[in-house]
Amino acid sequence: MKSGKWDARIRRAADLAVSHPFAAEGLCFYSHVAQVQQSIYSSVASALGVGKKHRAPGTLRQEFDSFVLLPKFAPFLSGIEQHATRALSHSARELRTGQSDHWQQILEQFWQAGSLRPEDSRRAEALILWMFLQPYAECLSDHTIRDSTGATPSVCPLCQQKPIVGALRPEGDGGKRFLICSLCANEWEYRRIVCPACGEEDVHKLAVYTAEQFKHVRVEACDVCHTYIKTVDLTKDGNAVPIVDELATIPLNLWATEHGYVKLQSNLLGI
Repeated sequence: MKSGKWDARIRRAADLAVSHPFAAEGLCFYSHVAQVQQSIYSSVASALGVGKKHRAPGTLRQEFDSFVLLPKFAPFLSGIEQHATRALSHSARELRTGQSDHWQQILEQFWQAGSLRPEDSRRAEALILWMFLQPYAECLSDHTIRDSTGATPSVCPLCQQKPIVGALRPEGDGGKRFLICSLCANEWEYRRIVCPACGEEDVHKLAVYTAEQFKHVRVEACDVCHTYIKTVDLTKDGNAVPIVDELATIPLNLWATEHGYVKLQSNLLGI
């Protein structure tokens, strides 16, 4: 079981909340969500056992275990209602008044769609469903035997979802670029000088922005499709946890928005 990684995320969120007070509220909320997600992950891992199995590329979301998930949903909603922003809290309260058959329906619908879009009319509800299902997807991913295909797709090879953040991991004298899935947290290798949104390869059309206060995190933006993703450089800060550091670097999002770029995939704070 890889539940220890949840402890690392929670610790990192606590550390960054101290060093980046402007992001403390969001990081504290994330810490609460991560603790509940850790419990969901552990329950799913117990049901799956210690073995791994082959899953064909892109088929991870063909599985859905309502028997494991549904009993966890009401307590999860109660926690969101107590700790979230007003919009999320209101949505959680509305969901909690539903019946289990309705819960199963909306969870399965979101699971099959698997994405969070800025234009979603019920965006708060979509965020809640994503938070709940993410550890389930991550556990399935961790119980999957990976076959190297040599390809570098722009979406997750396991569940076909967009990346939430990039990571530069140490290799030799430099760093190798990986993308991290927004749903199942799978990591896959991706070329350094390529836009993951449209595939643009012209270095002169791929902007990079860094800020002095976040030396290990940068915005990678494309002047063709006007999309951006943040990348966390672990060669500069080995203590970083990419999905947590991405949440903490809010000023980078503001810079990107002010310059006309749209984020490739929103995070669980809706940013």
